[in-house]
Amino acid sequence: MATLERRDKTNYYLDLAETVAQRCTCLRRHYGAVIVKDDEVISTGYVGAPRGRANCSDLGYCLREKLSIPRGERYELCRSVHAEANAIISASRRDMIGATLYLVGREVSTGKYIENAMSCSMCKRLIINAGIAQVIIRDDADRYRVLDVEDWVRDDESLRGVMGY
Repeated sequence: MATLERRDKTNYYLDLAETVAQRCTCLRRHYGAVIVKDDEVISTGYVGAPRGRANCSDLGYCLREKLSIPRGERYELCRSVHAEANAIISASRRDMIGATLYLVGREVSTGKYIENAMSCSMCKRLIINAGIAQVIIRDDADRYRVLDVEDWVRDDESLRGVMGY
């Protein structure tokens, strides 16, 4: 009887985030997030409109796509709450302090993993204030990047262009 190789723990949690992303209602990108602390899932989140509002998938269009807004710009025009934010909203801060957030994103049009996926600046602020210690982002089915949230605190991107960066 052959033994099956067991999935490593990091990819296991990234696989969960990828499954969560299947609930997304965004027409451009599907992201799923899972917050884990002490080997226990604290919360999950996916991209979708605020409760009670119509999702882009219900409306049949994405305003940012209609306006040809590039990735990483003009998030205020997006109807959705990001996966990281939804996961944070669903958890208690005391449970998130020192936790890890696992994040997976796929392009809707191609199904491919999002190249160089990264939390937006607003989600980074939420992650910092939630007390999350690290973010792990999937690059492909087996590879990922581990990011130390403390680096985001030290490298304050909100000061770029203001302080001579």
